Amino acid sequence: MKYKIEHSNEFRYESSVDQSLNRIRLKPRTDECQRLLSYFPDITPVSLTKEHTDIWGNNVETFFIAEPHHELHIKTTSYVSIQKSPFIRMIPFTDEMKAIYHSNLFHTHYLAYLAETDYTYVANEQLEEIWKVTGSNGNPVQYALDVMKYLHETMTYDPEATEVHTKAHEAFQLKRGVCQDFTNIMLGALRSRKIPARYVSGYLYVGEGSALVGDAATHAWVEMMVPGIGWIGLDPTNNVEALEQHIRVGVGRDYHDTSPVEGVYRGGSHTLDVKVSVQLLEQN
Repeated sequence: MKYKIEHSNEFRYESSVDQSLNRIRLKPRTDECQRLLSYFPDITPVSLTKEHTDIWGNNVETFFIAEPHHELHIKTTSYVSIQKSPFIRMIPFTDEMKAIYHSNLFHTHYLAYLAETDYTYVANEQLEEIWKVTGSNGNPVQYALDVMKYLHETMTYDPEATEVHTKAHEAFQLKRGVCQDFTNIMLGALRSRKIPARYVSGYLYVGEGSALVGDAATHAWVEMMVPGIGWIGLDPTNNVEALEQHIRVGVGRDYHDTSPVEGVYRGGSHTLDVKVSVQLLEQN
């Protein structure tokens, strides 16, 4: 699958901004299943970007605008190729895998992805509600699949119900939210069972007649660590394994580590208009 992704962020400021310092995480990753073919950022007012890789392996670009401006436009164009096949339901949970999951070395190595954060906090009574349905399954892969199915069936996708700073326990109480909320709740549920799990931000291709949701802006889903296999993507918003329609950009402990655009500026309030387009170019 080969895609063209266009992502625009248009900031309009209430009053003139003297200067701004900005950080973006919009450049897709390259790994064993996904290849970034090309990437071009277009920033107005024109500014040079400085790129680095953060502690989570994300591509981060920073830029400084010293001149007064009333608007800031950030548009990125990416071409990405993905080749991935479903297999998570075929993974056997062996005794060797179980021993690794319960080892101190495994927990220490993935400690950052086991820790509760403000975004992923789920109250004990909410976890018990999940466990009543999923049970205390000793197979972490099956448990993750059960949690994903539970969230998909009990929560309603509602872009008006929450906002970017909504926490997992707040969205769970509403039983409504967007992909970010589904993901944060699932992270809390997996980490409560000592399963290393991380937040993934990126894009979702939704073809004609598809039942998938979450392509209006950036998408989010979960990756869990399976010993001997690696990171496996699960999309609780759509109850599917994250495959060739999921284009990965950033990973981290929660949304805060993968925020697409961040910045500080001197001036009044602002409005933000976000547009995302994912176009399928080739399908093998």
